[in-house]
Amino acid sequence: MTERPPPRTPTRKVRFGARDFIARGLQRNFWGDLYHTSLTISWISFFAYAALAFLTINTVYAALYFLGQDPIANARPGSFRDLFYFSIETLATVGYGDMHPQTDYAHLLATVEIFTGLSFLSIMTGLVFTRFSRPRARVLFANHALITNHDGQRVWTVRIANVRLNAITDATARVWMARTHETRESGTFRSFVELPLHRGESPLFALSWSLFHVIDVTSPLNGQARADLEAVEATFVVTLRGHDESLAQNISARRTYRLDDLRWDHRYDDILSLDEAGKLTIDYGKFHASTPVAAAEDV
Repeated sequence: MTERPPPRTPTRKVRFGARDFIARGLQRNFWGDLYHTSLTISWISFFAYAALAFLTINTVYAALYFLGQDPIANARPGSFRDLFYFSIETLATVGYGDMHPQTDYAHLLATVEIFTGLSFLSIMTGLVFTRFSRPRARVLFANHALITNHDGQRVWTVRIANVRLNAITDATARVWMARTHETRESGTFRSFVELPLHRGESPLFALSWSLFHVIDVTSPLNGQARADLEAVEATFVVTLRGHDESLAQNISARRTYRLDDLRWDHRYDDILSLDEAGKLTIDYGKFHASTPVAAAEDV
């Protein structure tokens, strides 16, 4: 007797922050969370699925019209294409008038299809509006976080900027370090530990903001060299929350830094200067640039 192969375990590749993961054992359920799927897929996929649904609905109704006996006036006998075009006109509530129902069966089917079209239009309008109206922050995070000296102290720092150049009030930033460690009971365990910021709140975030975590004796980074952080697979998560006055909504942003994104003993290049007229100028073209401290001191 031939043994059946074991059922194939469903797998799914997901990306969280800067790391890729393979999720096993979760059954895909497209219809179970259709609303979330509709909001998270790309715009191209969203309209592609919407167009597919639109064509499928019209094909089904055209087939139902085809089952009737001459249901549509002025439609060529046996022409599925004419019935398909009539279905589109009915579903979209256009009604050009050259084709119209002429039997009770067709009138009843057109009534149901009009209701379907109104429902489909309402759902599409709501989804498109929700996708457009979701509050999104346009916060620029420096490509590299730094471990360096600042004002006589050893710090972990990163620079962020408000790309919209508007006012984000009551802005709150937090930094977390994710690390792997061994426990007595459960073996390898992944946990987050917060890195307290020197100034984690700002009443008004409009241009740029440098976040500093002081590496003192209480810091989780105290005495940690790069090799130590590699051993625990350390990554850093920076989050920002605030109220966007232009949108009148709360917004949030997040960026994950791996060890490859961390630079030791660098300093960010200055982006603030005065022009010939004495006006303050911010050069975001240098926003991501940093210079080794030793090289900077030689200039």
